[in-house]
Amino acid sequence: MSATDVMSSTRFVELLDRLGQKSVEDHRNPYLFFDWPDNLPQEAPWMSDDLLSIYATAAADELDEATKFRLSKWESINFYSMNVHGIRDLLVEVVNRIHMPGFETPSDFFHHFIDEENQHMWFFAEFCLRYGGKLYPSFKLPSSVDADADIQNFLVFARILLFEEIVDFYNVRMGDDQRLHPTIRQVNALHHADESRHIAFGRELVAVLFARLRDKVSTDRLGEIEQYLKRYIVYSLQGFYNPQMYVDAGIAQPFDFRSRLLADEQRRALERKSIRKPMSFLLKQGILSDDALPLPGGAK
Repeated sequence: MSATDVMSSTRFVELLDRLGQKSVEDHRNPYLFFDWPDNLPQEAPWMSDDLLSIYATAAADELDEATKFRLSKWESINFYSMNVHGIRDLLVEVVNRIHMPGFETPSDFFHHFIDEENQHMWFFAEFCLRYGGKLYPSFKLPSSVDADADIQNFLVFARILLFEEIVDFYNVRMGDDQRLHPTIRQVNALHHADESRHIAFGRELVAVLFARLRDKVSTDRLGEIEQYLKRYIVYSLQGFYNPQMYVDAGIAQPFDFRSRLLADEQRRALERKSIRKPMSFLLKQGILSDDALPLPGGAK
């Protein structure tokens, strides 16, 4: 079966129908759903302890409890800022492809996707502005692959899938963490509810788009694509070590502090947990040939 046939296969169409129906049935208006409190407690965690960039490191022992609470707040703001910027970038890419040649079949679901992601961007930004007074800026990883249209399409949706799966790992953990304020749990739980559909869709679409590449590009080009995706994974993980968080938390020598965290081998196993599911998927599909990641921030 050709890649084009797979895009319009009964399996893919039925999946899109099920996910689209779930989007309608499970829809909650975030503008009405959240009852935003005026303030969140400062002497309390804003992120699960085991998700903090200092977790299981020697550097964590240098910080007192008050500093750890401040850092938890700013790591939370950083995480939601990453979501805002990531969602904005993926929305641009999806909008550019909706009802375009090659995407006729998934375009109806794209409408649900765009609607939901726009709402996610709003409530993440609302959280940051209400409780942090700002969003942290974003930094983009430039593509080094001189890509034709099929490669560009594949890379776009592979990046979206990786972004969503990493974020969802954090959402699931914080949505269930009873130590966190109810508003924090609600933000993460609501996002996970939608992202579970987006991830199911993304995996199918990425598999279809990769099928279009296997027979048309060289082995060397496939290797370039693999290395780019691995760099994107490392880049995404490094976003959780934003030095501005350490500045705002009042940590001395924040850039040196960040470098020490990135170099701490205890972080590797924790990083691997957040990417276990997407890495497994990419390996199973043959998109990645192994699970080795470039340094820093993601060594095997």
